[in-house]
Amino acid sequence: MKEFVEYIVKNLVDHPDQVRINEIGGTHTLIIELSVEKSDIGKIIGKKGKTINAIRTLLMSVASRNGIRVNLEILEEPKEGEAAEEEVEEVETEEEEKS
Repeated sequence: MKEFVEYIVKNLVDHPDQVRINEIGGTHTLIIELSVEKSDIGKIIGKKGKTINAIRTLLMSVASRNGIRVNLEILEEPKEGEAAEEEVEEVETEEEEKS
């Protein structure tokens, strides 16, 4: 699963070397944490979340064939002084507003 997400994401972003993926596995559930360059978050989410929803749909399809459930989370890089990463709910960039 990790390789599948990595392949998709690295082909979408401008900085593929900054893509970090962490798998947290259970018996029937898999959580995939995705971290990308701050400037690439908008590309991963897409307009109104369409890109991330498409990636999640593909991921759920592959996971259901293997009999597991999967959850994809996008993590924001921690700012200086912060230790915890937070999930990015929605990112609006100037490019999206102009379109």
